Amino acid sequence: MAKPNYSFEKRQRDLAKKAKKEEKRLRKAGAPANPDGTESTESVAPPPPATAVKTTP
Repeated sequence: MAKPNYSFEKRQRDLAKKAKKEEKRLRKAGAPANPDGTESTESVAPPPPATAVKTTP
């Protein structure tokens, strides 16, 4: 049976805690990305490529 890797689990918890703390610090330091505080999962479509050349006969 495999032995649990407590060091890895602790490292992951510490990284998660650090990331959460950094997000909180950024929120307090400046305006949030969205004023209503919700995160948007919509992606903005890029404009069509400018290399398309229309030719007239």
